[in-house]
Amino acid sequence: MIGGGTGEGNERIRAALGRILEVFGKRPGKALSTNRATAVVEDGLRCTYSEGGREAVMDMPPIMGGGGLGPTPGFYARAGVAGCVSIGIKQTAVMAGVDFRRVTVDVETDFDDGAALGIGDRSAAPLETRLTIRIETGEAESDVRALVTRALEMDPWFLALRDAQSVAARIEVGG
Repeated sequence: MIGGGTGEGNERIRAALGRILEVFGKRPGKALSTNRATAVVEDGLRCTYSEGGREAVMDMPPIMGGGGLGPTPGFYARAGVAGCVSIGIKQTAVMAGVDFRRVTVDVETDFDDGAALGIGDRSAAPLETRLTIRIETGEAESDVRALVTRALEMDPWFLALRDAQSVAARIEVGG
């Protein structure tokens, strides 16, 4: 691939990722991590999610019994996938020395909303999720497609949607 991945932001990205890659290359155990977070719903359906000193507020719209005080959990899930995919593609391009001027990811997800309320026999899981990835670059299309495919194979949230994974729930009941 040709290109340079120009710009001060790209140099900062390349330097930061280079340091991480060096550490992980020497000490692979450092690449393993566990994130811990908490979501709390008290009065109504307003939910406060906290992780590492940051918070996000979620709520359901009034038609679903909420107060509409924030985006729905699904908003954040889709934002996480779109953000992770677009950032991962840009990082992969920068590390390859390729100039992707703009990466845009559209997300479409189909649901059976009744299933989330126990109506019918379908799963409440999304029926299908489609991503449309647009890259603004001067690179050859075949090179762009190969780089994006490589980036998707390393993207945790794309893979979490695409591949089955182990999920466990522990229930604790208290006063």
